[in-house]
Amino acid sequence: MDELDLLKKDWDKSTKKYPNLSKEEIYSIISKRSSSIVKWIFIISILEFILWTALSFFGDSTEVLEKIQANDFAFIYYTMIIISYIIIFVFMYLFYKNYRNIAVTENTKVLMEKILKTRKTVKQYVIYNLSMMALVILLGIIMELSTSPETQILLTDIESKGENNIFIFYLIITIVSLIAIAVILSLFLGFYYLIYGLLLKRLKKNYKELKIIANLE
Repeated sequence: MDELDLLKKDWDKSTKKYPNLSKEEIYSIISKRSSSIVKWIFIISILEFILWTALSFFGDSTEVLEKIQANDFAFIYYTMIIISYIIIFVFMYLFYKNYRNIAVTENTKVLMEKILKTRKTVKQYVIYNLSMMALVILLGIIMELSTSPETQILLTDIESKGENNIFIFYLIITIVSLIAIAVILSLFLGFYYLIYGLLLKRLKKNYKELKIIANLE
């Protein structure tokens, strides 16, 4: 059985979901379905942004902000906030742009390219969020070690007992911090998989069906 026969066999399987429809009609269904998925990706990204912004405003962050401003971390903190907002808005714009492009695409191969581009954008968005989260946690740990009076007293006490003790202390802190970051990122990775991963799987399925149409044209 040659490659074309295999494609036709796959096409016959996929058309069971679309009885008595032409390739053009099936393409239209897949296109609308893909457009709907990308629209939901865009909507969910907005809802996610609103959620995290609301939590940051309603959370008890007064003490944290006072520490940041009192210990010369304000520049780093506000720079990260501004850059983070800019990048998130850029991603939301790209999600909207991908949605609009898919909604008006009338060519099978172009639609396949748009689906691949959308999947790539979503993966980059998730990687960025997880990377930023790890950076924030790491900076939070550094700030706590360098500004907390209780921590400073503890460090002084440990250092007075020998230089090796302070090395062991920092080694333990590093290992515990890395484990904590790994656990937190794993939880959020699972969260993102449930939200975006399932939508990307549906897009991948649409892509495979479009690939069959494109190879038979």
